[in-house]
Amino acid sequence: MSTQMENAYRYIKQKILNGTYKPSQKLNESDLSAEINASRNTIKKALLKLQQENLVSIETNKGATVKDFTLDEIVHYLEIREVLEGLIAKTAASNISDGKLVQMEGILEEMRGHLNHQRFDDYSKCNLAFHNVIYEASPNVQAVSMVQTIKTQLRRFQLKTILVPGRNEESFKEHQKILNAFQVRDEKWAEDAVKYHIAQIRRTIVENYSFLV
Repeated sequence: MSTQMENAYRYIKQKILNGTYKPSQKLNESDLSAEINASRNTIKKALLKLQQENLVSIETNKGATVKDFTLDEIVHYLEIREVLEGLIAKTAASNISDGKLVQMEGILEEMRGHLNHQRFDDYSKCNLAFHNVIYEASPNVQAVSMVQTIKTQLRRFQLKTILVPGRNEESFKEHQKILNAFQVRDEKWAEDAVKYHIAQIRRTIVENYSFLV
């Protein structure tokens, strides 16, 4: 992948994930070429890569649009993620090092501080980092890769869930339980705690879908 194409790909992807480019929005190659200062061929290649990640839909003679997921599709993705995340947590709990546990403890403490000061963007970044520590501890790299793909596709929805009243406190408690399970390296507890956490994300999205889209 060329540097120019990589930059265009990352630029468009970030705009999709942060909500600047809305679901179902047309992505005009000429406009993007001028905006990013890249050739139309570079933009076309970047859009094709985003299509492979299911973030963009491309139709012949109609061009590219930002992928719009239905509520049913979101629920199905999260059901898959719940099973995979449980498997990842189970395999990570018995493999995690003391150093990784200390890392998780530090991230959770940062999350507490961000929550207390209502720094929700920073909280979400720490949330991602917390789960990444678990992914790194799991030997099942295939399951981790699948989960990362799903998380990328649904990130714009999940980032907004922290703004739902009461969800931030619930989220922190769920992460505390996940950490507790890992601290004693209890595979079943870790699996159950992570699956419950993903199930609560799914419930929050279902109950607040009109607010989140």
